[in-house]
Amino acid sequence: MIVTLAFRHLWVKKVRALFLLLGFALGVGVMIVLLSVGEAMLEQSRDVALVGGGEVTVLPQGIDVEAMRTGGVSGMFFGIDRARFLTRQLLGGRRHHGIVRAVAPAIENKLVYVRRNKIVLPVRAGGEIPSRARAVGTTPDIRAGTWVDAPHDSAYIMPTPQQLYDELDHFHLPVRPDSSWGEWHYFNLIVGPAEAWYISYLVGGDVPAGRWGGQLLATHRRPDGRYERFAAQSPSSTIFLDTTRADLSLGANTVRQRGGVYMLELRARGAAGSVAASLIVRPSAERYFPPVELRADEFRSGYVVPALAASASGQICVNERCARVHDAPAYHDHNWGVWRNVTWEWGAARGARLSVLYGGIYTGDITKTAAPFFLTAVDSLGVRQLLRFRRIRYQGTRPTAGVPGLSAPERFDLVAARDADTVRLEVRVEDALATRMRAASLDRYFVQMRGGFRLRGRIGGETVADSGSGFFETYIRR
Repeated sequence: MIVTLAFRHLWVKKVRALFLLLGFALGVGVMIVLLSVGEAMLEQSRDVALVGGGEVTVLPQGIDVEAMRTGGVSGMFFGIDRARFLTRQLLGGRRHHGIVRAVAPAIENKLVYVRRNKIVLPVRAGGEIPSRARAVGTTPDIRAGTWVDAPHDSAYIMPTPQQLYDELDHFHLPVRPDSSWGEWHYFNLIVGPAEAWYISYLVGGDVPAGRWGGQLLATHRRPDGRYERFAAQSPSSTIFLDTTRADLSLGANTVRQRGGVYMLELRARGAAGSVAASLIVRPSAERYFPPVELRADEFRSGYVVPALAASASGQICVNERCARVHDAPAYHDHNWGVWRNVTWEWGAARGARLSVLYGGIYTGDITKTAAPFFLTAVDSLGVRQLLRFRRIRYQGTRPTAGVPGLSAPERFDLVAARDADTVRLEVRVEDALATRMRAASLDRYFVQMRGGFRLRGRIGGETVADSGSGFFETYIRR
């Protein structure tokens, strides 16, 4: 009887019945969803591949999280490039110390092979830094012994200046012998309003077992606008390079790094006579750019900037006429790789608040193949942003030293962007030096320029504007 009355009531009050049924259906649906989510969360909380800590997990861009969890193809060899740089500066540096309490790098379930005698076993391995894992709540259950930071752990998280600059600036060996292999320390310094020095400690050839050697190259831009070049050759028997440190010896010409300070000694001769110098170069804190390396088949090109901004002091003697240098603006980078048919665009500038670095390489035909160009803005807290651009617009002409009749650009500009950030760099060239670079299939003029710059735009939602001076390089045809 009650059931009959209920059905008749629903039939008579059709609109009310429809709303009741809709509400009941929504309630059941929500309950099913909540139960499903709760069950999934419970299962995931028990999954060893997803156990972690902290509040934010940083993964490589484009990684399939499910494939990473289950060991799919796209998750087999994932990794975060320059993870040390991210840990020390971009995420764990002073810029975000107010919102980031701890950064804990970790390796999860990497496939490695263990060899014992003639038996090779595939195993899964992981790694964490004890103090950082403890800070984000991922300390494992230690049944015996202790789990504390080893010296290598401390060097990863917070290296000493000696460790940091050796890590950034160490030398390399080619994967296979190649006569076009080259690697060098490069320094430049401004010692007066119109005076500058360009210094390179270069190693090249079939390093280390073939025919190879080294060379010290020094170019002096005199106050009167003339250029003087000096060089010193070093056979391989007089060269010492270190794949774990920044130190390099080309006979009597040396670079030594101690406690984050570079000590340079150089002796060379040229058409203008001789030069001898002893310099101390001190990089500014946090003003560095981490190592990057491009590889494709037999091509390899690496680059790092240990000192985007630095100061140089010491003594430089030209033909035994000596001058003291005190806190002169300086710059230092390090290049290595295979340089067959390779050209580049590059610039480094220093403003009142920002240091600017841009670059990119061309391989083969300069008009067809180009690696993506980058521009980075760096301040006292480190790298502020990394942006991309596709081309540099050169305009006008001006005389250049070194090659009579060859013209260099009078000015140039570029626009770089990343997501909502965009900046415009404008450079007016004040001086240029050209050198002919001739190879088997490449005949270009290498142009080194010096000039003033202006940077305008927005980074991180804030307006940026700065100006100053810098050094710039490009290749041109006659």
